[in-house]
Amino acid sequence: MLLNLVKISIPTAAAFFLALFLTPIATHFFYKYKMWKKYSRNGDKIEDFKKIHNEEEELKTPRVGGIIIWVSVLLTTLIFYLASLWFPAETTEKMNFLSRNQTLIPFFTLLFGSLIGLSDDLIQIYGSGKFAHDDNSWRAWKALLVVGVSFLIGLWFFYKLGMTGIHIPFGGEIYLGILIIPFFIIVALSTFSGGVIDGIDGLSGGVLASIFGAYSIIALSNDQIDIAAFSGVIAGATLAFLWFNIPPARFYMGESGMMGLTITLATLAFLTDSVLVLPIVAMPFVVTSLSVVLQMLSKKFRNGKRLFRLAPLHHHLEAIGWSTYKVTMRFWVFSIIFSIVGIILAIISR
Repeated sequence: MLLNLVKISIPTAAAFFLALFLTPIATHFFYKYKMWKKYSRNGDKIEDFKKIHNEEEELKTPRVGGIIIWVSVLLTTLIFYLASLWFPAETTEKMNFLSRNQTLIPFFTLLFGSLIGLSDDLIQIYGSGKFAHDDNSWRAWKALLVVGVSFLIGLWFFYKLGMTGIHIPFGGEIYLGILIIPFFIIVALSTFSGGVIDGIDGLSGGVLASIFGAYSIIALSNDQIDIAAFSGVIAGATLAFLWFNIPPARFYMGESGMMGLTITLATLAFLTDSVLVLPIVAMPFVVTSLSVVLQMLSKKFRNGKRLFRLAPLHHHLEAIGWSTYKVTMRFWVFSIIFSIVGIILAIISR
């Protein structure tokens, strides 16, 4: 157990300090090339949104900060992997956590998802036309891209890993067969929709750090040490991002971070056989996404009337008078509590 904890903690700390080291370099690059949006959000048309939204600040703050997270994760993973190849020894081989049956898929999921997200950010930074304004047609294309990536991952789960069912807490397993593929796509889209939580300085970073930290513990309880280490590395890199994203943020996470991280989260939930615990661990995502859906339904079926002053929920809380710090820190507390509940449920329901 001690060796397993060392295997998890050292890469996690390494990712944190590597990200801290890379951030000043990346920040200089972000500002030098003016990597921020050129167009304000459509939500600015709403009077309540104008009161809480500093358009000038948003249009002068880089939106590709997620690069720091996934680059640090990928570099940390490769460092320990290459060390096991170049300096073969029991210690270096033990510390390597890139394995075919546990972390190869989440590794490439994070890479490809993040590159797609980076492409989205670059379109909004340097592009023009409706896609640069993040209109509904472009959002549909992004969802389609998520479906495509998720379909490939689902195929790997079914044909390569032989995954055919999901664990029901306290109730055994439900057999899905090939339906595991569309089910994964649905879960990936659901977690991706939670990316709307990236709307306040420090909010998404704190929530994601606690979620991936929770999955590190869940994987450890399953004796999936490589997944535990990989999840810990993501949490460590995210905490380093959060160090610079606390208000006033030096940069925003953007799709460069959210797309890859959310799809990777869905992948880890399946690999740890705890997908039905995911809504609990990621409860802030659930609540945030649900607030958007309810707002849309209210407008459609109640003659344009809004259920919330603003959606997502964190903007509603700001609109009714909560300070940005209060919203962010209470979301962090909310996330930690549900992460703990999810960990306990995942462990005792085996």
